[in-house]
Amino acid sequence: SKLAALFEHPLYNIPIPEVTEKDKLFVVNPMEKFSLRSSGSDEWVSSSKAETLLPTGKTAYDTYPSWLKFHVGINRYELYPRRDPLLPTLLRDLATQRIVSSVQKSGGTQLKLIMTFPNYGQALFKPMKQTRDQETPIDFFYFSDFERHNAEIAAFHLDRILDFRRIPPVSGRLVNITKEIRDITTDKKLAKTFFISPVGNVCFYGECSYYCSTEHAVCGKPDQLEGSMAALLPDKTLAKRRSWRSPWRRSYHKSKKAEWELNPNYCARVRETPPYNRGHRLLDLIDMTILDFLMGNMDRHHYETFEKFGNDTFLLHLDNGRGFGTHSRDELSILAPLQQCCSIKKSTYLRLQLLATEPYRLSDLLREALAADPLAPILAEPHLQALDRRLGKVLVAVGHCLAR
Repeated sequence: SKLAALFEHPLYNIPIPEVTEKDKLFVVNPMEKFSLRSSGSDEWVSSSKAETLLPTGKTAYDTYPSWLKFHVGINRYELYPRRDPLLPTLLRDLATQRIVSSVQKSGGTQLKLIMTFPNYGQALFKPMKQTRDQETPIDFFYFSDFERHNAEIAAFHLDRILDFRRIPPVSGRLVNITKEIRDITTDKKLAKTFFISPVGNVCFYGECSYYCSTEHAVCGKPDQLEGSMAALLPDKTLAKRRSWRSPWRRSYHKSKKAEWELNPNYCARVRETPPYNRGHRLLDLIDMTILDFLMGNMDRHHYETFEKFGNDTFLLHLDNGRGFGTHSRDELSILAPLQQCCSIKKSTYLRLQLLATEPYRLSDLLREALAADPLAPILAEPHLQALDRRLGKVLVAVGHCLAR
């Protein structure tokens, strides 16, 4: 396994600083346990009487469902650890746990659902919109593009291979539209949008600002539907997040350009503006830029951080559905922060160099990681080959900066 060898490499074993209580997102009561409500149930309940129901020697943490262990493990430095024994369990739960509720997520331009499991875990479901080998039409603007379920899955694994670990875990899943969405939804607006297509497929389109209409309906075969299931982050009432507008945000206009596209010295001003004027925030944003360039994502207008950790923490790389749309074209403008600021973390640069070598070829690693997903193959082969080509271009950009 190339992947196993990669995670053994010294560059993937650089220790994070010691995690103190104030560096944890949650401080947990070590006595609080979760127990099964009844022997025939897979529902969880927090109970002070759980002590008597637990096998001897089980700690409270052992009784937590995987989603809660994931939330409890978040700290100032990482969303989940490199060697996380929980990850396979959490991915399996996302792919197999019984769905007890499906409602539409409010906001956004496209259809997304919140799925709830019997153990109170929740996932964000993005349905399949196009096939693996369809490329985004060349005349589409980035803001007209579809969100792709397979891009969400591939982005999670790519982010982990780059050792950023800033995307919540995502698994592919085959969902039954009739039994797992239509028949159990309590969302009246969503329920009104189901119909049977002329060839007998079950379809629905929900309510949203752009792509929610009969013409943009999501249809099963006849009711089987592929989608991505992303583990939800802790509720914002428990762990507030701050949304930051990216300084390199695009204009979202057909003819207007953003200031960074017109001013080659734009980075000098960003460097003087909080929070980019101190700490590693700018370098973290350049990490995110490299991730976006590798997957061809032009739609990064905002990013988020956990409020508890102030400015001294990682960026969350959420909403990656507009990645992996085009393999035949490389959008160099995505690399503007790297090219204009000529800054990169040394650790990121060394890992990128490693991923350009034969034993650790980026495309091979991602292909291996994606092969374990329930919906494999996740990416068409040309997208994997494009990764190696784009990685070469990132290293060339860093080379130009070093030469300057």
